Amino acid sequence: MLTRKTTDVSSFFRFIAKHTAYLYFLLYCTLSIMLMQLQRKETLDAIRERGLAINAAIGKQFTDATAIFTQERDNQHLFLQNARLFARLLRQQAALRDAAELKAIEANAPQWAGHFKVARVVDRRFSATDNMLIIDAGSRQGVARDMAVLTPDGLVGRVIDVSQNYAKVMPVINRNFMVSVVSDSTRTNGLLAWQNGNERLAKMEHVPVSSKLLVGEGVATSGYSTFAIRGIPVGQIIRISKDKLFYNVDVRLAVDFSSLSWVLVSLAKPSMEKIELMQSPDSPGKGE
Repeated sequence: MLTRKTTDVSSFFRFIAKHTAYLYFLLYCTLSIMLMQLQRKETLDAIRERGLAINAAIGKQFTDATAIFTQERDNQHLFLQNARLFARLLRQQAALRDAAELKAIEANAPQWAGHFKVARVVDRRFSATDNMLIIDAGSRQGVARDMAVLTPDGLVGRVIDVSQNYAKVMPVINRNFMVSVVSDSTRTNGLLAWQNGNERLAKMEHVPVSSKLLVGEGVATSGYSTFAIRGIPVGQIIRISKDKLFYNVDVRLAVDFSSLSWVLVSLAKPSMEKIELMQSPDSPGKGE
């Protein structure tokens, strides 16, 4: 038994089959009207303009995307170029500064320095007790152990080890450093040693209370030193206090180690004969 829905579908298809010719005619008329519209100049211009607009929009998007990649590449190139120029500028500035400092230290080299070698501090060990310096002059430049190291301001330290092109310097601000010194006006002798901590403050030890030491006196290396030539400034006495047998003497060091860049190495070699004789046994041999 057929339903009403099935009957309606069958009737629709019979209608289509019966009037196919009319439907084709209607389709042909529609296509003809569309083709006639496309032949109109206004329609063609509108389509062309629309196409050009779409093409321009796509081209702009593509150009913008390409520009982003191109700009990134150009930025990287400019960054590398600026980095190279900046590095070159730093090297040139450092070279000019080194040349100026070298010229100044050579011009201000004191007469008491004698024959010396100019060297630059290339490394430093910071410590509260055991500061150490490395300079760029070694055995090839005539530097040897136990040579005095100084600046135009005063004593820096003593060479304790040497390689071909570098030397290790024990500065005054090392707990193991000691040097024989004498005051300028009262000619009081003593031993200068660093007491750790303050880079500008040291002690003048073994000064008897019978001495006539004065605050404000300068202190320099004495002829008793085993490595330093006589007369190198070391510092200035800023404080004196009495103990039982000896004075407590504070000396402000002449060299500012916090800004030390260039040094002079005195090429005068210590007297080994004097050192050996001083280190020989004190007790005389038994007579026959």
